[in-house]
Amino acid sequence: MFKPEILILCMNLTMMLIAYFFIYPRFCGSDGMKIVNNDIIITSVVLLISGYFFWGSGQVFSMIWFSANWFWFTLSTCMAIEIPFMLWYFKKHNVWESFKF
Repeated sequence: MFKPEILILCMNLTMMLIAYFFIYPRFCGSDGMKIVNNDIIITSVVLLISGYFFWGSGQVFSMIWFSANWFWFTLSTCMAIEIPFMLWYFKKHNVWESFKF
């Protein structure tokens, strides 16, 4: 059986690959607000799946310099995995222009 950390990392990576290579190009294009809304949904799904398996289990997840519970481990690793994909996608599809400040 895989370690819980590996399972969550694989799930996060899989969801980000699906998001940035299938969902966002087909349904969001270069609309930043659509990407933000879909990203909230995808992150919620990742947290719900992790919560289903680890809520109340008392499982401690080892990060490099500290330990965390399932929620913070999932959220922080999801963000860390997503940032390179986001920067690449935003540059490729010129998404930054869709945010009017």
